[in-house]
Amino acid sequence: MIVLPAIDIKGGKCVRLKQGLIDQETAYYDDPVYVAKMWEEKGAKYLHIVDLDGAFSGSEMNFSIVKAIVGSVNIPIEIGGGIRTKETIGKYLDLGVDRVILGTKAVENMDFVKEVCSLYPEKIAVSVDAKGDYVAIKGWVETSDVKVLPFCEKLKGAGVSTIVYTDISRDGMLSGPNLEMLKILSDTLGVNIIASGGVANIDNIRELIKLDLYGAITGKALYEGTLTMDEINSLTGEGR
Repeated sequence: MIVLPAIDIKGGKCVRLKQGLIDQETAYYDDPVYVAKMWEEKGAKYLHIVDLDGAFSGSEMNFSIVKAIVGSVNIPIEIGGGIRTKETIGKYLDLGVDRVILGTKAVENMDFVKEVCSLYPEKIAVSVDAKGDYVAIKGWVETSDVKVLPFCEKLKGAGVSTIVYTDISRDGMLSGPNLEMLKILSDTLGVNIIASGGVANIDNIRELIKLDLYGAITGKALYEGTLTMDEINSLTGEGR
């Protein structure tokens, strides 16, 4: 299982939000590029980047920072946050981003998902951000009437090979991931599942590995020091 350190960018800084709330922000570093290089040096094999400004505005607000990150590390990155057009997807992939993550756009337009999965095979992921049984959109501000499991099944049918599942109630709370739903998704779908939200310590990583998931994202635990890359690499057998 790949463990992806999260770098959430807001106002040009590396921050974390609690439960996706824009007014529940903790700034950890002023320079996201420095943070990307730091995680690579500590042994990360893949980075998860979120343009939080883009998620709330619907445009690529921090494109120049993402460009600088791609140019500064030698490991793949995935990017999400406000990606709602083919042009933006193309810009990021041309930049050298390995995988682009859709959110709101996937809920609003499944035909768009099919089209971009056809254009960019294996390069499109969808972030399924759950408030209870329903999918949240527009930077998690709104809750749609779309239910999580049927939506994920439609995504698979549209050609999506990777789904990032976030339980919003656990995000930034260090309360442990939603193992029950992750197991259902993993057992049901047969696509790459990346767990996000709630990872607090190495025991949570062990629990996720048992589910045979493709990956897990961790942010606050790494920044607060309740989980380290050394612990992760020792567990997953990946040295620096």
